[in-house]
Amino acid sequence: MLADKRILLIIGGGIAAYKALDLIRRLRERGARVRAVMTQAAQQFITPLSVGALTADHVFTDLFDRQDEQDVGHIRLAREADLIVVAPATADLMAKLANGLANDLASAILLATDKTVLIAPAMNPRMWSRPATLRNRATLAADGVLFIGPARGEMAEAGEAGEGRMAEPLDIVAAAEAALGGGPLAGRHVLVTSGPTHEPIDPVRYIANRSSGAQGTALAAALRDLGARVTFITGPATVPPPQGVAVVSVETAREMLDAVQAALPADAAVMAAAVADWRVANQGAQKMKKDGSGRAPALEFAENPDILATVSKGAQRPRLVVGFAAETEKVVDHASAKRLRKGCDWIVANDVSPATGIMGGAENAVTLISAAGAETWERMPKAMVARRLAERIAEALA
Repeated sequence: MLADKRILLIIGGGIAAYKALDLIRRLRERGARVRAVMTQAAQQFITPLSVGALTADHVFTDLFDRQDEQDVGHIRLAREADLIVVAPATADLMAKLANGLANDLASAILLATDKTVLIAPAMNPRMWSRPATLRNRATLAADGVLFIGPARGEMAEAGEAGEGRMAEPLDIVAAAEAALGGGPLAGRHVLVTSGPTHEPIDPVRYIANRSSGAQGTALAAALRDLGARVTFITGPATVPPPQGVAVVSVETAREMLDAVQAALPADAAVMAAAVADWRVANQGAQKMKKDGSGRAPALEFAENPDILATVSKGAQRPRLVVGFAAETEKVVDHASAKRLRKGCDWIVANDVSPATGIMGGAENAVTLISAAGAETWERMPKAMVARRLAERIAEALA
């Protein structure tokens, strides 16, 4: 998918610059032609000699280089690429791009280009979460810049951890393929639901569950990376939605059903949301108060719409419908029965009993159930579960 594609890699100044060496190798393995630009700060971490050895090309470093700029080299570099990748993208580089600054070679190229720009941020978690960085991120996203990462994990600084690690090279490669219109899901529309729903009791209270939305969010990102156009319908999750997908935020199960039906048709629907089965039928118009009797108010419940069954049996049924089953006992038996009852093609089942730590955690252990039987996967990070499931979906839609 990257064969003969011209990729301009801008390497920013951060400890994650060492990953750019592996990124170059991975891109070239797939047939891409890679040129590199290094900021002055990047050269404090890796050398142009190392980068040039891997690109097999000249490495550009200076906006005022007499030889490189005699034919306005920064304009040529900006226009000859099929895709520009910035990895690592420091807070400084993001700020320059967001605000139109062009006082070095990297920022001049980014301002001069009319090609797609994919950036892989990398910085300390506190820098990533600062209002200025968040504003710059929002500006860049609105300008059409694509993001991959950052990921969560340990930082270079001892004892530091959080969101700010540069995405791994293979993840950046997948995002580059998707940005260039490649990937096995190119041209496909995939609908993903995620997160919990909140069912109001009164204006200040609600019924919910412990779903963080992490697995559904990872799935949306993995499907995007394989080239799909993703509509991501999410309840009030505790993790931010991925970049590069169409996000629809909802609160209740009925709102989610409306959003799902509005998003159809789709080639596939992945229903990862933990939808509340019940809602309060006698929802209070005002905050319920204690009356001094010591008795709790009586709540009457009504059944929520069955979104998975509605999609599976509807007139606009996607070619592939994937449901999820969070169980605490007899996982495979209950999930298999659910697949038949709902009418979906696959069920992804997992054990969410408290001892597993899966609901709201960083890892998952799932069993993929289809008409062919049950296939249990080893426990792994949710991002890896998402990547494997996305690849299976791509195979099914091929």
